[in-house]
This record gives sequence, C-alpha cells and structure tokens, in this order.
Amino acid sequence: MNQNVINFFNKIQNIDRRYIYIVVALSIIIPLLIPFNSPTYVTKPTADIYKKVDSFAFDENKAVLLSFTHDASTMPELFPMEVAVLRHCFERNIKVFTICWLPAAAPLVDYALNTAKEDYDVQSGVDYCNFGFKPWAIQLPIMLGMGDDIAKAVETDSQGRKVENLEIMKNIKNYDDMNLVIDFAGSSSAISWITYARARFGANIAAGVTAVMVADNYPYLQTGQLMGMFRGLKGAAEYEKLVDVFAAYESEDYPNGRPYSNEIIKETNVPITGDTIPYKYKKARIGMNAQSVAHIMMIFFILLGNIGYFITRNKG
Repeated sequence: MNQNVINFFNKIQNIDRRYIYIVVALSIIIPLLIPFNSPTYVTKPTADIYKKVDSFAFDENKAVLLSFTHDASTMPELFPMEVAVLRHCFERNIKVFTICWLPAAAPLVDYALNTAKEDYDVQSGVDYCNFGFKPWAIQLPIMLGMGDDIAKAVETDSQGRKVENLEIMKNIKNYDDMNLVIDFAGSSSAISWITYARARFGANIAAGVTAVMVADNYPYLQTGQLMGMFRGLKGAAEYEKLVDVFAAYESEDYPNGRPYSNEIIKETNVPITGDTIPYKYKKARIGMNAQSVAHIMMIFFILLGNIGYFITRNKG
C-alpha cells in the first residue's frame, strides 16, 4: 500500500478529538443560522393524521383534543408538532381542546397556544379551550367520563370557567364529537387513550412521540389502534409542510382549501429560507436540515476512523 496513504491514516488516527467535536458542532450550528431547502417526504402515519384533522374543517360538530404528556426536556421534538397541529386547526376553523397531566406541561400548553394563535383571530372559549392541568390520579375517570359528557368529566377550564357554559361546547358532548385525540409524549402514554377512549368509546387516537419512542409505539400503529403517529422531528417537519401546502390555500372550487393529493405534495415546493413562512412555523424543517448534516458528518468520521484503524492494523 502507498506509504502516503498509510501516513495519512496514521495522522487521522492520532487527530485531537476536539477538532472532530468542533466540526460536528459547526455542522449543526451553520444550517440553523443559514437555513436551506431540502426535500421533505411525507409518510403515511403523518398524512393520516393530517387528513383526519382536515376532515373536521369548518365543522362546528367536530373537535380535536391535544394531550400534552411531557416536560421541557422533550420540547425540541414535540413542540413543533404541537404548534403545527394548532396552526392547522386555527387555519381551518377547527375546534381544539388541550389538556395536560403533568404540572410541568401546563406552561408548555400555554406557550404552544400563544405561539400558534399570534397570526389568527381566535378566542379562548370560542375557538379553543384549554382544560389545563389535571392530576394524573384522576386521569382514568376523566378519560372515561369524556365518553359520556365532556363538560361533566372536566367541569372547569384553566381559567376556572365552567366548561358547560363555554361557546365552544355547542354541539360538542363526547368522543362522538371530539373524535380525535393526539397525545404528545416522550413515552408510550398513548396506550391509556387507546385502552379507555378507543376500546370503550371508539375514539380515534394518534400519537406524537420522540424518535427513541417510535419503536415502542409501532405495534399500536400496525394494529390500527393508533390511526397515525408523528415520529420525532421528522414527523413534525412533514406536518409543517402539509399545512403549508394545503391548509393555507383556497380556490373557487375548494373554498376550504386544496384537496389532499400526493401529487400536489410532490410538485409543491415550500421555501423555508425566505420570509414567506414565519420562523416559528418552520422550526422542524430547519432542525431536520441541521440534524441531517450532523448525521452525515458523524457517519463520515465513523467510516474514516474504521478504515484508518484496519489499514494501520494491517500494516502492523
């Protein structure tokens, strides 16, 4: 083998690891500071959630419930999902309810609602309702109670108002009307909704989970107990794109937005580098770019290190 090649790999094997860490750090920081467009391929688990949510558009008899079952540690992956779904609901005049079972999740619910509603004329108690924090100990009676009467299962919202008196509750009584629950969590907590809301009342359940929890939730997706699933930051990026492609567009033939079509998804390029879309609505896609570049760099260093190891070992 050429001596120059051997000398090169000898130097690679002895390189200061701090330089590698710097390169990997830059591969994350630069794409975040200088966003670029990259293809976002939409997968079926995400598309199914979008189509179900969108089927409730401009329907006063339907609503979506978002369950926040996480704390700030999993926000980088879950928060963009939550904002994207809320934006979709506000864009399409879909009634949305929120609830959380952890004290640490309560401010995250408010943060997501405040972020999403900045560009929409929506009102608490009319277009959306935050049930607020409910102790984990009463999760079961609430989940089961919603199957009969939501206003009795959750008597007051986060502001202390009687739920039954809120305008948003018009035509909304139980899971027949609030017929989609999306649980955002860094665990398999969606199983509780599957066990009680779906098995007992037939409610549609979806999950938004961190990437490391996808495998644990796949069996429920494959059996149809979960009708869809956001899989980590990739799922959030996919939903962001769907909202930008469809929900914001209207025409004479489709006054409530474009019909769902895989061809439109493929043909429509949604820029994320300009000012067309506010930064808060493209966080997942920008994050995916940085994540992709960082992964490529790590794979490159792993391959380079292994090749160098075996070449130097062969020489020895």
